[in-house]
Amino acid sequence: MTTETLNASQSGTFLLGGDLPVHRLGFGAMRITGNGVWGPPKDHEESLAVLRRAVELGVNLIDTAESYGPHVSEELIAEALHPYPKGLVIATKGGLERTGPNQWPVNGRPERLREGLEGSLRRLRLERIDLWQLHRIDPDVPEDDQFGAIREFQREGKILHAGLSEVTVEQIERARKFFEVVSVQNRYNLADREWETVVDYCGRENIGFIPWFPLQTGKLAGDSGSLTKVAKHHNAAPAQIALAWLLKRSKVMLPIPGTSRVKHLEENIGGAGIELTEEEFGSIV
Repeated sequence: MTTETLNASQSGTFLLGGDLPVHRLGFGAMRITGNGVWGPPKDHEESLAVLRRAVELGVNLIDTAESYGPHVSEELIAEALHPYPKGLVIATKGGLERTGPNQWPVNGRPERLREGLEGSLRRLRLERIDLWQLHRIDPDVPEDDQFGAIREFQREGKILHAGLSEVTVEQIERARKFFEVVSVQNRYNLADREWETVVDYCGRENIGFIPWFPLQTGKLAGDSGSLTKVAKHHNAAPAQIALAWLLKRSKVMLPIPGTSRVKHLEENIGGAGIELTEEEFGSIV
């Protein structure tokens, strides 16, 4: 596949919340920041180029968070892409503090969630965020307070749709008493399938499932691994097959592989055009 034929639209389309059409293969903007997801990127211009190239390649779902940097990822997105092209959905998240590289304390107090949301609106140069997600449910804050704050953000018109991250089916159902949950972002990949029940639940309920860390493959990508064998058959990179597997796993799956390099971005987008047979899909275990 040449770069001229690459396009995220080959992954298919999903309606987030029933009214936001997005190509199922998106882009995660965590890795365009510095080491430890802290501070500015090593190559500022390359990070901007990655964002612009992603949109050129048909990506219309970009996932970020106020905690990425912190703030750096959102600022780069606005610098690279504002004014935003029609149809681009920028999803961001709140609910984590940053105290240093690779440090992520949870803070779900309503006043902190509001502070984070207001900051995201300013940095992204938006009047309303299409998809705002709670990065983690804070176990030290009543769930009703956190969910109630999100409902209020919607009533105020500051967010259109809301989602959750790292949650169980039971937590999703409790949140749905306060607002429509249109997305769930849990860790899920070929090597880590802990959240299978949540994937299946989202499939039944037509809730977008956004797997983070989607390219982890473990031993499957070893010299004799089943992923490697399928990749060779398709003359593809193992990462491309990993993405193709996720896309086939569920109609609501919305992988958001991230990178800080244009070359790696283009390789990932190549996964959108690969269709696995049922036999190939089942063989990757």
